[in-house]
Amino acid sequence: MRKSKIQKNLIAGVAVIGVVITLILLQEMKYEDESPKETVPITVYKSPSCECCNKWVDHLEDNGFNVNTVNKFDMKSIKTREGIPRQLSSCHTALVGGYVIEGHVPAGDIKRLLKEQPDVSGLSVPGMPMGSPGMEGDRKDAYNVLTFTKDGGSTIFSQH
Repeated sequence: MRKSKIQKNLIAGVAVIGVVITLILLQEMKYEDESPKETVPITVYKSPSCECCNKWVDHLEDNGFNVNTVNKFDMKSIKTREGIPRQLSSCHTALVGGYVIEGHVPAGDIKRLLKEQPDVSGLSVPGMPMGSPGMEGDRKDAYNVLTFTKDGGSTIFSQH
């Protein structure tokens, strides 16, 4: 039995649709694998009046973190207790999974830190660079996320 040209085109069309649907489903599965399986607890120490700190907390929550916020007027004592080098300091300090997070570190970098578990004290975005999470505005400055160690060493973890 010979297939007509219409039948052949119909079979080819159905095959193409099947491939497209399979690719869409695989892409959806990829995104599901990247989403957090459960919320990650993180404690954020911040000044009660700092708006950029509040925006950074929102950024964390939007990215699957379960944030416990602690308002502190004396942030210097937290930074000293956690061993944050002065040159890496910023406005807020967080603790997650045994690491210290200083400043406007993107949630994706924190997730990478927790996944890779390098032998460091934590991550820092020194200062308050425009365009970092919580510091969104009219411009976006380039900035580095740095690792730091108890002995004061630091290296670039990521660049934005």
